[in-house]
Amino acid sequence: MSKVAIVGCGAMGSVYAALMADAGHDVYAVTLWPDHAQAMAANGLRCEGISGDRTVRVHASTTTDGIGICDLVIIATKAFDVESAAQASVPLLGPETVVQSIQNGLGSPEIAALIVGADRLAVGVVGGFGASMRGPGHVHHNGMEMIRFGVHAGLPKQLLQASAKIWESAGFKVALFDDIKQMVWEKLIMNVTFSGTSCTTELTIGEIMQDPDAWKVARGCAEEAIAVAYAAGIKLDVGDPIEHIRKLGGKIPNARPSMLLDYLAKRRGEIDAINGSIPRLGKQFGVPTPVNETVVGIVKARERGYI
Repeated sequence: MSKVAIVGCGAMGSVYAALMADAGHDVYAVTLWPDHAQAMAANGLRCEGISGDRTVRVHASTTTDGIGICDLVIIATKAFDVESAAQASVPLLGPETVVQSIQNGLGSPEIAALIVGADRLAVGVVGGFGASMRGPGHVHHNGMEMIRFGVHAGLPKQLLQASAKIWESAGFKVALFDDIKQMVWEKLIMNVTFSGTSCTTELTIGEIMQDPDAWKVARGCAEEAIAVAYAAGIKLDVGDPIEHIRKLGGKIPNARPSMLLDYLAKRRGEIDAINGSIPRLGKQFGVPTPVNETVVGIVKARERGYI
């Protein structure tokens, strides 16, 4: 049994927490949502979906105070909360604690490394979950397709492998990557395709793929991201990238990406880290990105109505 802290226990983090606790690990679920923490503390954490239906006991709180040293710390916040989450994680770190930074988009591991130390950090990407909160203390997920990790800079391989075994013991299928840029970008092109498009149309992934106009926007976002990746020298080992995206999307047609869920809940979304990263890098490499620029502009304009 390992001691695991999940800092940023929203929808995705709650799936991790539930399956790890169900496997017998000592799980600490840290969330900024007081009602979610209270529900977990009082009634346990319920997780339903493709993995089954279970209610498990976890240690739930809104801070990391009193948790102590952990074997594994998973930073599962939104990209814009990584700095504060990493700072809150410092008291949880011992000599062999592994920290895994799991965010959408680009830039989060670099922020976390400055705080927790590059030599203890693993970069993670996950996909194909379609996770959503059904209510405080209750999460649902449509799939669990992709769990990937790689060393940021200096983490010993044996510690990376030990952290991966915690996930595997909880039923997750994990792949370890040497090329973390490839790993991150193979997930990013999926996020870029559906995140901003869903937020502007309020359609599910399946509805986007079925609607010719929505798919035209989504595909445009994807093609620009792929062009930027190639210009940056990123290897994409997925065959035809567009077909790869459609195949993954077809596995979770009813899923609503987190950016849409954030919009519907009137929360800040991750448009800057996801679709917004493509125009920034496009300018650097001389690749036009008009579709992503337009989607970013629309999402930001909508967010200004409630942020």
